[in-house]
Amino acid sequence: MTAWYDQFQFSKARRKEAAKRLVRSMTGEEDEDGLLPLDEVQDRLGLFAQHYGGLKPIPVDKIVGSVGRSHEFDEEFLPRTERLKERWEQLERAYPYGDFPPIEVYQIGDAYFVIDGHHRVGIAKQRGIEFLDAEVTVLTTDEEIDEGTDLGSVIAMQQRRNFLRRSGLGRVRPEADIRFTRPQGYNQLLERVKIHGFHEMQERGEVMTNEEVAADWYDRIYLPRIQLIEEIGVPELFPDVTEADLFLMVHERLHSLFPVRGIATFEDAAKEAAVGAREQTSSTRDRVRKATEVFRED
Repeated sequence: MTAWYDQFQFSKARRKEAAKRLVRSMTGEEDEDGLLPLDEVQDRLGLFAQHYGGLKPIPVDKIVGSVGRSHEFDEEFLPRTERLKERWEQLERAYPYGDFPPIEVYQIGDAYFVIDGHHRVGIAKQRGIEFLDAEVTVLTTDEEIDEGTDLGSVIAMQQRRNFLRRSGLGRVRPEADIRFTRPQGYNQLLERVKIHGFHEMQERGEVMTNEEVAADWYDRIYLPRIQLIEEIGVPELFPDVTEADLFLMVHERLHSLFPVRGIATFEDAAKEAAVGAREQTSSTRDRVRKATEVFRED
């Protein structure tokens, strides 16, 4: 039986990791933070209940994080230090056919975090091994975590949880699915809810709880305006953003209209946003058409 490798993979993996860092430095991209650290996920999203998930094969491409060693490997489990070489090559010699003993992992949603077995995962990824046996402990959370989750996504989840808790919306409208592409959107929206509450209490002449303010804002302000945005056709002009992003975008447009037009409505601002997007799209099409005509003339 022939061994499944023709050379040790550590040096190749180190060269690949170094090349990635070089490309990032040349393009001005920020250096990667490494694997997603489980402790930071827990700190930001709260403690999780857990239960034993058993011994089973797990998909290697869904292993995204680490317990305690997130800075020793990059997001693809490429080694970031020469100190890992001895153990890495020791494992390749001991298990030449890739028949590693089970690794240990935590599972959150569709994602896995390595407790023990980082080198084995790194070797498996280098050799294209699709599954590894693992002892699995399942951690439960109400957030969706998968192989595409990074630290930025976790921060956004934390901000969303904070918004739902501080506004009271999560308690009175648990079905509310408000999501932003930028984490700071949640703080901006919380400010809008507070402003709404201030005006409502002044108008009513009575104190309202956070929950009462949030329910009133969601039912009378947010949902009707999202419906208006959809009726005007704004979402189809901005396919890469969420409805909550559009809600704030139109509000910003509304404020920008005030010095020019005085009192304007949310509907006015939504229509202005749609017109601006259509004009920009048309201008882009014209530039592409003109460039195409030049090439045809050549």
